[in-house]
Amino acid sequence: MRYTGPKWKINRREGFTVLGTTQKWRRRPGLPGQFPVLKKRPSEYSLQFREKQKVKRMFGMSESQFKKFYNMAVKARGDTGLLLLQLLETRIDNVLYRLGLALTRAQARQFVSHGHVKLNGKIHNIPSTNLKVGDTVQISEKFANSPIVGVIESSVVGLTIPKWLKQIDKGGVILSMPERSDIDASINERLIVELYSK
Repeated sequence: MRYTGPKWKINRREGFTVLGTTQKWRRRPGLPGQFPVLKKRPSEYSLQFREKQKVKRMFGMSESQFKKFYNMAVKARGDTGLLLLQLLETRIDNVLYRLGLALTRAQARQFVSHGHVKLNGKIHNIPSTNLKVGDTVQISEKFANSPIVGVIESSVVGLTIPKWLKQIDKGGVILSMPERSDIDASINERLIVELYSK
């Protein structure tokens, strides 16, 4: 079941902005709760689990969805950690977010599920779909004229588009698979692989 509670609570729990975009939650940087339990040295398992939770929440996925993506990465040839991150980055909702067509991944996911997005020219409503090199994603003509799109465009002025994406009118094209240097450096995928490998 998708989390719909307070964003600050989750951000404070993970010590990272995994929901929303604001950094205001850092005004109360401690763990959430009236009497949070603090450990001086977290265990190895604790570090692995928290990293998995952080990344899972960043991309707005359930546990079963995240495990499915991990299993896909394991079956593919190559570095499991990098393959997992590439699968997450090339989800259609994340691509919309990276292109600046949505302010958050949650908003991008909503746009897709409501039928406002085209994949290779056809309306697509599955946010978890992985895009391939050459795929084109755009918001629909009707939705492009809505007021929310204008607000988003004014909010993302100066946004740097990743080099694996090419921006086109109201959308973008997948030029290549993202390299590790193109993906959030704060993610430690090795911890996630170690957790699931046990």
